[in-house]
Amino acid sequence: MPFGSADRPADGDTASPGGPVSSAGVRASVPLLEPPGWALAQRALFDLLDHAWRRFERNFTGPDGRLNYDGRLTTRDGVDDFYETFFNWPQLYLLGGADELLPAAERHWEGVTRQLTELGMLKDEFERGYDWFHQGESLLLLYFLCMAAPERWSQRALRFAELYVDPAKGNYDPDHHVIKRPHNGSDPERRGLSDSDVYPWLPKEAELYGFPLDWALRADAPLPPLSEDPRLGGEMRDRMGRGDTAVNLAAAGLVLNAWILSGEARHRDWIVEYVGAWRGRATANGDLLPDNVGPDGVVGSLLEGRWYGGHYGWSWPHGWHSVGHAACVAALAAATVTGDDGYLTMVRTSLDTLIGHGKVMAFADADSSLPSKWLAQLGPGIHTPTLHIPFRHNDSGWFDHNPVTPAVPVALWHHTAAPADRARLERLRAASGFDWRHVRAFRAKEESGHEEAWFAFLAGDDPDYPERILAAAQAQVRHRLVRMDRYRDRDVAEEDIHMWQQSNPVVTEALVQLTWGGPQVLYNGGLQQARVRYHDGEARRAGLPHEVAALVTSIDPEATVVELVNLSADRTRTVVVQAGAFAEHTITSVRHTACEDDSWVGDMYDYGHQEPTVTEADVPVDSNLLTVVLPASTRIRLTLKMRLRTRTPSYRTPFATEAAVGSGTGLPDEQHEQHEQHEQHEQHEH
Repeated sequence: MPFGSADRPADGDTASPGGPVSSAGVRASVPLLEPPGWALAQRALFDLLDHAWRRFERNFTGPDGRLNYDGRLTTRDGVDDFYETFFNWPQLYLLGGADELLPAAERHWEGVTRQLTELGMLKDEFERGYDWFHQGESLLLLYFLCMAAPERWSQRALRFAELYVDPAKGNYDPDHHVIKRPHNGSDPERRGLSDSDVYPWLPKEAELYGFPLDWALRADAPLPPLSEDPRLGGEMRDRMGRGDTAVNLAAAGLVLNAWILSGEARHRDWIVEYVGAWRGRATANGDLLPDNVGPDGVVGSLLEGRWYGGHYGWSWPHGWHSVGHAACVAALAAATVTGDDGYLTMVRTSLDTLIGHGKVMAFADADSSLPSKWLAQLGPGIHTPTLHIPFRHNDSGWFDHNPVTPAVPVALWHHTAAPADRARLERLRAASGFDWRHVRAFRAKEESGHEEAWFAFLAGDDPDYPERILAAAQAQVRHRLVRMDRYRDRDVAEEDIHMWQQSNPVVTEALVQLTWGGPQVLYNGGLQQARVRYHDGEARRAGLPHEVAALVTSIDPEATVVELVNLSADRTRTVVVQAGAFAEHTITSVRHTACEDDSWVGDMYDYGHQEPTVTEADVPVDSNLLTVVLPASTRIRLTLKMRLRTRTPSYRTPFATEAAVGSGTGLPDEQHEQHEQHEQHEQHEH
């Protein structure tokens, strides 16, 4: 049944005084008689995670939040590994994790920052200078902290963004629209790619990735010692250690975070200018994103005209694995601040180029440089022929074939809901040699990798997916609890600093997919995508209330379907459903289930209950928030009709002021018009 702000639900069981105000609300009335398995499994996972993060904290961190590490860091690498350990802790809080989890995550950011400053890796709390493949990973923790507690983290985040928005900080050249160096950050004096004349090279890197600048040494030349190899010394410093590189596009995530916090035009304008310049370079390169720009703003000016060969670019070391994520982070940022999805073109066309060069083969026969990732993810499937795309390109052409990582095409589809982006995923599924419904229990570094099975579930092909992905998540938490016992007393050597990430027992991918209707965050510096989020009306904080479970079964804007279940036998819970990760969508109306006939209870001497009669009701909303009251042991299915990206993204909570609830500031008129025109163009084209 619907209720308005003037209604007073019976028995005093609605939100506490001063709670959320919404332009519309509904009250659940369908009885919860047999709790669905997914709901019980979801709440069990929350309980297990609450135990796990506390145990990790006891075993691996000190009183001020730093990690237990007494060694040194002898290269520029390592900052990301300290922050990454905790990247999804505030994300779990936002999902509905324990109250204590947010202050714990904040304490660990502070402690690790002090620790890394003492180790000489940071200046003014920010990376002195390193590539954005790693910096993007480091900053995920900060982005989630801003999302969870903007009032405490905005000042820091805005100061960090100034390192790129303000040319006086030494990173950005506004005349040529380039970030000046591949290694950039808070120390403008940090030059080149290492603190010595030779790149800090490990033999295993040569085995996996080959040499950068492989053309700099004649094929018939004798191999010099590594300390004298031009591919790792002066040539690498002069050709790859200056100018801009595509992976720097991930810096747009830092500035987008600042724009969401501030709303300042200067942040939006920087994203438009910088990402727009790369978009133009892709267009000029036959719609394929190049990976390098010289200090003069010219693609290939340091690499004898090559559009490939930049640092963390198409040739070395990871190719699409780094270029694609950074480009997608930037394109989504530009589309978000402008309402123009045309920025996504440079990602789409580059991805489609790789798909066009794809080959069907078994992974066991591929020339992949990322075996550790795929051996865990594919399992026995490494012997099954499936579509592989080339991740890298050099003078010899395309190489380094890998299965298609779905994170980028899924992020595109989630943002646009465009038929063309969904069709790409359907084509990839049809070309796959394995069943997308299969769920393997693994946890990659990115805490993702199950997008294919989630897509199959959303397509209606796999109704059992929720329980199986929750079981897989349980398996990974329990595996990591055992791993923690094995390594908790070990003195960590510098070469083993990934151990903390590998032991972090917080797993969030399943909860993000099932409750928010979104993919896991793009790991190299993206901001969270979600069709819906939740706030606890009584506790006045982000996340699902205790004992409440949520399941998103469709993310179609015309029918985003959410099921909410209150497992409590005696407590009413109030859930504020928010449209979008940043309240950027508008819920125009909701159709919800109801049971207004209580005859299902039966008479006093009946031995059982009858089947409840479930009906549906429609309620107009026209807001980015919907309040749902869930009496004890009730459930409700919401079919939300949405308009995507109609409001300015914000980190405001529904509890800050009445003006912040149920209304959001719309996009400027010209952005609205541009967005509507683009949507019409997409529909016409596809």
